[in-house]
Formats: sequence, structure tokens, C-alpha cells
Amino acid sequence: MPTGETGSCETNKGEDQLMNDTQMTIVGNTVDTPKLRRTKNGHLVATFRVASNPRRFDRQKQAWVDGTTLFVSVTAWRALGENVAASLQKGQPVVVTGRYCQREYEQNETLKTAYELEASAVGHDLSRGVSRFEKVVRTVAATVELDAQGIPEDQTANYSISMTNRRATARSRSTKWTRSPARCAS
Repeated sequence: MPTGETGSCETNKGEDQLMNDTQMTIVGNTVDTPKLRRTKNGHLVATFRVASNPRRFDRQKQAWVDGTTLFVSVTAWRALGENVAASLQKGQPVVVTGRYCQREYEQNETLKTAYELEASAVGHDLSRGVSRFEKVVRTVAATVELDAQGIPEDQTANYSISMTNRRATARSRSTKWTRSPARCAS
């Protein structure tokens, strides 16, 4: 098992995208079915590999020839990882985009380097087949504060709004829909 991991993906995890992050998109086939696991911190991560095999037309042979296959390890975190594990199977054509990362680790007292694509988007390659989209709705577990006896506290006062306030709020809302400017989520 690799120990002492360091690298660009590890140091930037959880931060906004940096200006000089190396973005990469790969088109190919899944080499294996994604494996979903949970980290020590409780985050879900799916890992799989993609093989991209370039083809070119050889004019001398008058035939298409395969180039050298590029294998890329891919990690997909949290909800994306969960969706990837539920959607992809070995051998399916995919398009993956994300940050290309380098990490170093020590194995058997030897320093090694690994490269991986930390996915920000994954999908089937629709130029080679059809796919069906299904929106996933995940519920967030409610947190309940307990009193000294272990009984849930009554928090009704924090959430109740008088009928007068509700009517005033309803009247102040505009029924006319307006389009707000597009915003980029970070």
C-alpha cells in the first residue's frame, strides 16, 4: 500500500480550481468497472481506468491503423463518484474531463510517481451509442439536537412564522418571473 503520498491533487483538494491546473479531456473505453469506496473521512470515491486508442489512416497500406494505447487512471469524488459507479461498466465508451494530477508515494523504500485524472465530469460517448439520463435526488439527513436527557429538543419556535408574516411575505413576492444573469458555481 502506498504511503507518504504527496502531489498536486492532494494539496489542492477542496480548494477552488487554480489558474494553472492542467485540464484534460480523454475519450476512450473503460478498462474496468468502477470501484466505489469510502475514505477514512467518509467521502465516496470511484476509481477506474480509461483506454484511449488513437486511429489514423495509413495511405501506404490504405487501411486504418491503431496507435499506441494511452491508459489513464480516473478518480471521481462524492456524488460524481457514486453516479459513475452506478452508470459505467467495463468496455463502455466514455468522455472524461478534469484535472490531470501527479502524486508521489513511497513503496518498498522507493519513491514513485503516479498520474491520474481527477474527474469533474464523466459521460458516455454518444457518438458511439445512446444513453438514458436519470436525475438522482439525494436526501440530506436532518440533524436533531438532544437535551440533557437525550430527548430531541423542541425547536418549533425557531421555524414558526405567524400567519400575518406569511401573508405579508406572499403579497410581497412577485408573480412575474425574471431571468437572472448566469453565474458560475465554484
